[in-house]
Amino acid sequence: MKAIGIVVEYNPLHNGHVYHAEQSRLATGADVIIAVMSGNFLQRGEPAFVDKWTRTKMALASGVDIVFELPYRFATGNAPAFARGAIELLDAAGCSAFCFGSEDGNMEPFQNSLQLIGRHRDEYEAAVKYAIAEGLSYPMALNKAYETILAGQSAVPVADLSKPNNILGFHYMEAAQSIGSSMDAVTIKRMGAGYHDETLDSQKIASATGIRKSYFGSETLDDVVGFIPEATRNLLLEWQSERKGFGNWESFYPFLRFIILRDGPSRLRTIADVSEGIENLIFRAAQSQDSFKSFMDAVKSKRYTWTRIQRMLTHILTGFTKDMRADMDKPAYLRLLGMTNEGRSYLNVRKKNLPLPLISKVASFSDPSLDMDITASDIYALGLGKGTDESKIGLDYLQSPIMADHFGSKSFK
Repeated sequence: MKAIGIVVEYNPLHNGHVYHAEQSRLATGADVIIAVMSGNFLQRGEPAFVDKWTRTKMALASGVDIVFELPYRFATGNAPAFARGAIELLDAAGCSAFCFGSEDGNMEPFQNSLQLIGRHRDEYEAAVKYAIAEGLSYPMALNKAYETILAGQSAVPVADLSKPNNILGFHYMEAAQSIGSSMDAVTIKRMGAGYHDETLDSQKIASATGIRKSYFGSETLDDVVGFIPEATRNLLLEWQSERKGFGNWESFYPFLRFIILRDGPSRLRTIADVSEGIENLIFRAAQSQDSFKSFMDAVKSKRYTWTRIQRMLTHILTGFTKDMRADMDKPAYLRLLGMTNEGRSYLNVRKKNLPLPLISKVASFSDPSLDMDITASDIYALGLGKGTDESKIGLDYLQSPIMADHFGSKSFK
């Protein structure tokens, strides 16, 4: 059986994601689609709208056959770390190719950009360091360095690395090259709204950002039903009826603020991504600000993007330190969240030859990275349940991998 891999967050899954899965299957002739999906905290440093189990159900109902969890260490990392962890897992899962959505929708510009940076690696890395020293954020420094090495080059098409999906796509390709993966790279042009687009319009494809903003602006799903599959709608309605609310930083802020005030700058300094004295600013902001939005306005600066600060805060909330991250350099397992019958058939054939352990029950495996995933899930449940007895803590030990009869099915076990 031929498998193609995709990297997803599904926060939440919408029509554009269904299109991506469908086109990935068509473009490669794959029998099985394997998704590596972030857990309960995401790459932009924020709690997921709904938990990983609900998003796994969305995936299995919308074209995906196997869902593996991207460990917390990579799921909450910057673009290169996020991409490296995901690509290593897809490679370990035996995918023949990986497919990413992009603004360019053409592989040639990405291949040219990868070759160009490879030929000028020392110059590129020096330009990144210089830009950061000048006060630019990491993403802006990467793009500035890229523009530097583009100057004076022959007029071949190159990827626009100012676009968010192009950036991730480039890093997926860079990661695959660095580990010597034999997977082919395939890209599908992103349709509809952009990654960061916060508005809904007459299109049937909106961004997940726009969908979340619409919900939090009205507290109803009525305005987004045209942009999401029926299965996503039903799962969101089920979630809404059973939980106190959807995941967002305002709900988690009281817990975050408590941790910041309790630990103080000296402890904050040990947390992953916290550097250059920003722990003092974070501490002062927590002393004075009683909402997440006002807290972020007090901390944000030209040097630190909103996303980078949110990643710091996620690590503060979960207690993820620099030392812990250093000990989790590579993915150590394939954590199965769910599969269809086709996915199960694929794993039955492959599982004895997988280079990483296949984990379906967390109690059967011990690893610091898995411990961190479980901790992050429990903290997510605590914040989501607002610390009441409705918080579904310990779910990783209670929830077995989700089974769906077939992609597109709405029947789960």
